[in-house]
Amino acid sequence: MRSTKRPPSPFSVSRRRFLGALIAPIAFGACRSRPYRAADFTVPERSAVCLSPAADYGVDFGDVIGRALGELGVDLRGRRVLLKPNLVEYDDGSATNTHPAVVAGAAEAILRAGAAEVVVGEGPGHRRDMEYLLTGSGLDHYLRDIGVRFVDLNLADVRRVPLRSRFTTLPDLWLPVDVLRADVVVSMPKLKTHHWAGLTGSMKNLFGIVPGAVYGWPKNVLHTHGIENSILDLNATVRSHVTIVDGVIGMEGDGPIMGRPRPVGFVAVGIDPAAVDATCARLIGLDPFRMPYLVAASRFLGNIDMRQVDQRGEPISRYRLIADASLSCAARGRTGRHVCASKRAHRSHHQHDADAGVRFARPAARPARTPRAREAHGSRAGALPGHSHLVHALCD
Repeated sequence: MRSTKRPPSPFSVSRRRFLGALIAPIAFGACRSRPYRAADFTVPERSAVCLSPAADYGVDFGDVIGRALGELGVDLRGRRVLLKPNLVEYDDGSATNTHPAVVAGAAEAILRAGAAEVVVGEGPGHRRDMEYLLTGSGLDHYLRDIGVRFVDLNLADVRRVPLRSRFTTLPDLWLPVDVLRADVVVSMPKLKTHHWAGLTGSMKNLFGIVPGAVYGWPKNVLHTHGIENSILDLNATVRSHVTIVDGVIGMEGDGPIMGRPRPVGFVAVGIDPAAVDATCARLIGLDPFRMPYLVAASRFLGNIDMRQVDQRGEPISRYRLIADASLSCAARGRTGRHVCASKRAHRSHHQHDADAGVRFARPAARPARTPRAREAHGSRAGALPGHSHLVHALCD
């Protein structure tokens, strides 16, 4: 029987817990057992990612996405489908959100493919006024035109779900019933840089299924337990069966909110979230083998090696842009900064990534926070209970 009662108040982080998290990587520095049961997961032998051209938001996305789903052999007949776009904040002229034309096009394509139901759901981590977001972004207008329902995942009924991996060390999360009852979850991220994770892709996009009414804004429990750890636990527990990336206009620089729009001109579709994220990382000039969450994901969730990813549709090289020559070591942000072990372990793979495409400008390095600020907001490498699990996964 489903429980829809309200769970206890959000997690808090004490000074003692913060200090304990700081020494965890030292105390547990040696590689240990995996924070997941390998028998529970199967990595496909090969993964396909389809890149389709979309020069602007005036194209027929129903046709573009429908063709890509057909190319990948996705069967949606009779399925209940939840579309999870990236809807963070509305700022006219920015490239923060998945464009409503892409969301509506995906809904139309999936309904034409025989789905029994399509629902769009999102739980923004910043803006609490969902009506403002839906109206400002224009998504409500698009959804009304095609008769598709929207659900605010921040306020929806929830159920306690045991996590299938323990990178964060959390035993469970309260998650929306609308997500759990869906036969197919479609992650629809916006192609953006991210100042902590490097990339906002399919896997990071699942942060929006964690209800703010339970865990606060901006989903504090995910930050205090480590963004990359949380990405892995969420994706181990709630699988994105299909990914559709809005890469028509991306965001470079200080993403995922404060960056600059950058035209790229594609829609990416795949059924392996790790493979889609790795492909998008290469498109914006990032090395997937220097992104800790992707390296860990490649052990048990999906493929990130180019030799195991079948490229469908357009080649990556079609979307290559000139790199920002002003990038310095400081401006490259945090991506891969602490993953030297991963770099050494996968040095042989780097020659296969020489074909990297669009290089987005990375965010400038941010000033160090005081311990009090870290306790309030979380620290990427310090205040991560269970951070050592991510190190173990890389050492495995």
